Amino acid sequence: MAVFKYKALARDGKVETGQITADDRPSALKILKKRGLQPVNLTAQAAGATATATTEKSTPAKSKTKKAPAPAKASKAAASSTKKEEEKTLEAGEKVKLKKAEIILFTEELSEMLRAGLQLEPALKSMENREELGNLKLVSQGVRQLVRDGSNFSVALRKVSDSFGPLYCNLAAAGEASGALDTILERQAHYLKTLSELQSKVVMALIYPAFLVVAGISVSIIFMTKLIPQLTKLIVSTPGGEIPTGAKIMMAASDFFQQWWMIILGVVVTVLIIFKAWKDAPANRLTWDETKLKIPLIGKVIESRFYVQFLETLANLVGNGLPLLRALELTRDATMNLYIRSHMDEVIEMVGDGRTFSRSLLKTGMFPPLLIDMVVVGEKTGKLDHALRRAAERFDSELGKSLQRIMALIMPIVLIMMAGMIGMMAYLMVTAIFQTISNLQ
Repeated sequence: MAVFKYKALARDGKVETGQITADDRPSALKILKKRGLQPVNLTAQAAGATATATTEKSTPAKSKTKKAPAPAKASKAAASSTKKEEEKTLEAGEKVKLKKAEIILFTEELSEMLRAGLQLEPALKSMENREELGNLKLVSQGVRQLVRDGSNFSVALRKVSDSFGPLYCNLAAAGEASGALDTILERQAHYLKTLSELQSKVVMALIYPAFLVVAGISVSIIFMTKLIPQLTKLIVSTPGGEIPTGAKIMMAASDFFQQWWMIILGVVVTVLIIFKAWKDAPANRLTWDETKLKIPLIGKVIESRFYVQFLETLANLVGNGLPLLRALELTRDATMNLYIRSHMDEVIEMVGDGRTFSRSLLKTGMFPPLLIDMVVVGEKTGKLDHALRRAAERFDSELGKSLQRIMALIMPIVLIMMAGMIGMMAYLMVTAIFQTISNLQ
């Protein structure tokens, strides 16, 4: 159990201070919430601080007699504390590398504290005072220092760590502008957790197909390098023996790969390097982003994920009082696909010229009719944010179904490919064996 000192606002507007005992900070925040208090500041008290103060007050004579060694102990404690702090200090310009799990934890804890009523800097200070050392402590420290010096939260994230990425930072900027940073971070934490769970499911689902692929390739290599050559020699040595056409093709392919495999590998690596350089070039990013949307199955997933992010972000911004035009600009900045962003530019331009939001979406030709119909309902009822949230839920459900379809198709496709490859090898072997037997007869 730990002792927390708090400063909070009561329901009547009065400021209350005091101490509470709880297992950890989230538990302390829940206790204050149950009491009807809105936390302004919540700090953990050092262990033994209360007991030390009481002892000093009750035994002043003893404190005087033991006054000499106290400075030495205090200096040692201060030195060790200073050394510990120096180990944790983030150097200027240094960037911290975070794992995905650490980013999710940072987002969840910060959104929970902001939702409980803490201001941004005290919340970061609380995370900086974590008992465990690690990268999260360093990130909280660096971000808090920049925020204290006047930087925006999103800018501070970019400066402290590259692990958050442009999308995360742009969404944080949108949350700051709308005053809904806690909501934006909460949704971002949910999105990151969902994405992490999906990646884990994909990895687990691909373990068995990957094993099948490796086993199939291994069997094919054994067939082409050992069994088929031996069988071919047997057929050739048999009077009137003739090698089947399929076996001839397989042997020719085996000889070709054995002779030129280094050159083939070099060509493949070179093509991949050239493709990556072309894809990453600023002049080709628009073309590549458009091409990704046309890839079967994957393109639909990318589109659905954009619709969910677009609708949720826009609903939060509009719901927190931002003008529609400014909300669209912030949502566009949080969109990483340049092809989609170009259509967002068209929507912003038309809305700025006085057209309705729904008609602007319709003119671009990119947004689905269901989304536009729900926007029309929101415009007519005057509750655009509610309509956008309902649309986001619909597209989130569609995204889940698309991902399930992809996962369901992976296994049959791999099995069919392996069955075709092994079946072809087995057919050639059996055909050659029957032909050899018929020649012997």
